[in-house]
Amino acid sequence: MKKFQLLIALLLLSTCTVVLAQEEETSNVTISGSVDAYFRTNLNAPNKGDAFQAPATSFGNLPGFSLGMANIIAAYEGEKVGFVADLVFGPRGEDAVFGSPMYAGGEAGSSQIVNQLYMYWNVNEVVTFTIGNFNTYLGYEVISPTGNFNYSTSYMFSYGPFSHTGVKADFQLSENWAFMASVMNPTDMTEFNFNGSYTLGGQLAYTTDGGGTYLNLLYGDQDGKLDMNTLSSFGNSSMGNTFQIDLTTGYDVTESLYLGLNTTYNTTSAGQVANGNSIQDATGDGYGFYGIAGYVQAAASEKFSLGLRGEYFSVFNGGLDGVVGLNNMGDGNVFAATLSGNAKITDNFTLIPEVRLDAMTNDFFIDNDYQNSKNLTSFLIAGVFSF
Repeated sequence: MKKFQLLIALLLLSTCTVVLAQEEETSNVTISGSVDAYFRTNLNAPNKGDAFQAPATSFGNLPGFSLGMANIIAAYEGEKVGFVADLVFGPRGEDAVFGSPMYAGGEAGSSQIVNQLYMYWNVNEVVTFTIGNFNTYLGYEVISPTGNFNYSTSYMFSYGPFSHTGVKADFQLSENWAFMASVMNPTDMTEFNFNGSYTLGGQLAYTTDGGGTYLNLLYGDQDGKLDMNTLSSFGNSSMGNTFQIDLTTGYDVTESLYLGLNTTYNTTSAGQVANGNSIQDATGDGYGFYGIAGYVQAAASEKFSLGLRGEYFSVFNGGLDGVVGLNNMGDGNVFAATLSGNAKITDNFTLIPEVRLDAMTNDFFIDNDYQNSKNLTSFLIAGVFSF
């Protein structure tokens, strides 16, 4: 009987130990995310049917009462290892992962809800390795509306990378300096590598308690080299290598005033063309875009802040089609000014009223009389809930 009681006691002790260990392990798992929706209308252009007008930027550009996305993030943070599974649902989410339906043959599949899916290993206090799909390190703005002051997004953010799949190494060089190097699939090719080419990335960061400055680089072939045996799959032409350099900085000037800056330059060289039974280097200059944006945010109180984003964005040699009005040389530019308020209803619910003006050098929009126009003025109000 004593032996039996001892056996029962040992079983209960081991069961309690397993349960406590599981509770301790699961306590490192967190669930967070956001939900957003908005109302948007043009003030000097049509708002219905095929005549509806909007800036050619990402996300907050649908008419009337519109959905943003539901964002659910599961994360595990251990002492040495961890993971992030970041899922998105809704129009904003679909736009963010537009390059994902490759595995489903170009149709919507389960991968189209994956915004991020990566694991990391803290080798020591200096080095961290990450592998998987992670949001881009370039630029000032981010996909989640909870990470931006303005609800609508800039041109530079909209046409820079959204996400990468690959491996990166982060090095904490000192208390203030850090460096990142990465090898990745072509930009936004997040499920797998269809093109057989790779992209290199790098970042040098300097951070303080008041803000930080980030110099970002990206270089690589985004659509693969031509091969006479695969022309039917890849077409009869390919781009050259893409190079992008990006500077992002932002600091708290005072407790109530913040200043930020983002500038970027992206160029792609002439690539290759198939000519009969041979592949030749294409002729011509490179093409791409560049821009600069300033951010000013001032807190009027603990519950309300006002922010202004001013952006100049330029396309050269036809680098982007259907984004700004272009002249006969394929050049064009836009100045966009966005004034946004952030009204905190509670700690996790924010209303964002916003007025935006986009002014082109060439005709791109139409006005209420259905005449060509260089300008568009719009208003939106968004609700963003985080948890």
